[in-house]
Amino acid sequence: MTTTPESATTFEPYAAPSEAVDPSWAGNETGRPVGEEDSAAETSQRPGLDGTTGDFDLEDRHSLRRVAGLSTELEEVTEVEYRKLRLERVVLAGVWSGGNSADAENSIVELAALAKTAGSVVLEGLVQRRNHPDPATYIGSGKVEELREVVTATGADTVICDGELTASQLRNLEDRVKVKVVDRTMLILDIFAQHAKSREGKAQVELAQLDYLSQRLRGWGDSLSRQAGGRAGGAGGGVGTRGPGETKLETDRRRIRTRMAKLRRELDGMRTARETKRANRRRNAVPSVAIVGYTNAGKSSLLNRLTGAGVLVEDALFATLDPTVRRAQTSDGREYTFTDTVGFVRHLPHELVESFRSTLEEAGDADLLLHVVDGSHPDPEGQITAVREVLAEIGASSVPELIAVNKIDDADSLDVTRILRAEARSVAVSARTGLGIDELRARIEDELPRPPVEVDALVPYERGELLSKLHTAGDVMSLEHEAEGTRVRARVSQSLAAALAPFSR
Repeated sequence: MTTTPESATTFEPYAAPSEAVDPSWAGNETGRPVGEEDSAAETSQRPGLDGTTGDFDLEDRHSLRRVAGLSTELEEVTEVEYRKLRLERVVLAGVWSGGNSADAENSIVELAALAKTAGSVVLEGLVQRRNHPDPATYIGSGKVEELREVVTATGADTVICDGELTASQLRNLEDRVKVKVVDRTMLILDIFAQHAKSREGKAQVELAQLDYLSQRLRGWGDSLSRQAGGRAGGAGGGVGTRGPGETKLETDRRRIRTRMAKLRRELDGMRTARETKRANRRRNAVPSVAIVGYTNAGKSSLLNRLTGAGVLVEDALFATLDPTVRRAQTSDGREYTFTDTVGFVRHLPHELVESFRSTLEEAGDADLLLHVVDGSHPDPEGQITAVREVLAEIGASSVPELIAVNKIDDADSLDVTRILRAEARSVAVSARTGLGIDELRARIEDELPRPPVEVDALVPYERGELLSKLHTAGDVMSLEHEAEGTRVRARVSQSLAAALAPFSR
């Protein structure tokens, strides 16, 4: 990449994604489902006897891949049709307004990966060096002409801009390049719409799409024509055209507001159910570990390796949208949960953060954040910063954090060492090969909160259910069998300590 104002970066067409996932990534079978608390997804799949549930989900997703070659040239379409974009052959356009050339390169490469995940073929990318984006067309007038020539030469259907565009910028660019223009936010929303599976996930994505669309409503040709109002209807409009009048723009905006209000009511009800499940886990003193990190850092692969969960694994951005909860055990028998969350990305759209807030709150309520970092990425430190910005936005920055530098089998050892030195609480692992997993489990166990109350009790043999709770929810320090019962010293929760009080010394 050069730094001249009219410079361009060219990308080769991307190959189709792999159609298979290595079953060995599923890891061991030490974990087990949590029951109704396992997942917020109503369609969540359990691993089969062969542990290939994730493969079945992957086949279903690939069966819905978009077909290249469908035209998306500007035509008279409704606003609902406009946001259901079909992205096929695309050209990327970005503005480099800050940072160094490596940052600009990483940003446009990430945009290409997002376009690939959405089902597009990236033909070429253009990057312009400017102090700030052009207020009218995002890129300068000279670069717009170059972009139009590239679109004509390559036969592209869509232009994707590496930024969030205003309604006027979108309209002006489309008028100049004569194909549909999509910004980064719209692209991410499109990916989320493709990958959402649960009822809650679909409602969250739709709410984010409508919130984004409501600020950018526009149409073409007669689609925004106004009904004649008052005496204006007498100029040939005839019966039925006289009245106050309402533009199609106003009609769309009103219907969008109504639909958003309904979605918010539905999500409030789902949020109550999710909070009830979290309260039940807290009441039973089950510690929780939330797996967070940049998209495609390997969070789901690591969950499979740690618990044998069998969740979907795909080398694509935002493969996981619906949180999955799985139960695990420490070496001394204490139970805790892992929660796989949606991945983050630089400049994650504010609409998505707000819509997915109830899901992201799983991280804020956790006892430990397992922050997964892609050690093979060109800019892992930038990913760490982007994730922490989102965590701060959802109020999870105060939760203890343990960093797992993943994909060390593909990463440069110097990069991994640099991260481990910069982050004191970090472990290097490979979810694919299992390297470092035992050390990671041990670190997680050390970081989990210990029960607050120490008890010394003689539990009668007929109260075996108390001993069972001690082993699953407490930290047993010593245990001896006597004639009257079992003598046990342990650290337990306050509720369990109250149940053991009649048998304590």
